[in-house]
Amino acid sequence: MRRLIVLLVTLGVSIGVAVGAQSGGQDPSVASLLRGAIDIHVHTEPDSRPRSVDAVEAARQAKAHGMRAIVIKNHYEFTSGLAYIVRKEVPGIEVFGGVDLNFTVGGINPAAVEYMAATTGGFGRIVWMPTFDSENQVRFSKESRPFVSVSKGGTLLPVVKDVIGVIARRNLVLATGHSSSEEGLMLVREGGRQGVRRMVVTHAMNEPIVMSVSQMQEAATLGAFIEFVGGNIGDKDGSARMDRFADA
Repeated sequence: MRRLIVLLVTLGVSIGVAVGAQSGGQDPSVASLLRGAIDIHVHTEPDSRPRSVDAVEAARQAKAHGMRAIVIKNHYEFTSGLAYIVRKEVPGIEVFGGVDLNFTVGGINPAAVEYMAATTGGFGRIVWMPTFDSENQVRFSKESRPFVSVSKGGTLLPVVKDVIGVIARRNLVLATGHSSSEEGLMLVREGGRQGVRRMVVTHAMNEPIVMSVSQMQEAATLGAFIEFVGGNIGDKDGSARMDRFADA
């Protein structure tokens, strides 16, 4: 079975709802695009880099447009506790969080995953493998700094398998982060082997992942959702990027 998630948002819900705003609210077919939608990749303030909205405003905008849920993502800190607070401030929409296994939470750290899952409310649901601190990202960006590895010599590191075991036991979501396309497939295979029920290939066609169609097909066959993240669809590559997604 092939499965995919199409996302228009990476910097805040305001980008996604701009699709509806352009129509002046007159076109019911446009308004219906977001009704009942779940965005699993919403970057908001507070953060160490500029974002278009804070987490409370993101939830308010999503609720106003009839969305069912959002997942708040931060590359460098837990968002499970933030999800708990936002739910209290904006009732009527489901809000979730997670943890991204970069250096600020100890890298590939089973204890960080356990803490996230145990946070008040149980709203921490997604575990992203390393993103900007990942070996694949650092090498792709030609940076000279330490990185967090998930594999060596074509094999997942033992601690990565330990983290996947926690994900399976806690019934969490495994997301591949900025791992290479080959590492993403290894992660999905191991997730399936250990009984992880929900897996996502993080923005599979974006750099530095750049999965081929055949790789995405394999990941989907293994039970993973394929994530297409539109980003700012108004930038110079926006239209061509949407065409590439549609073709894939």
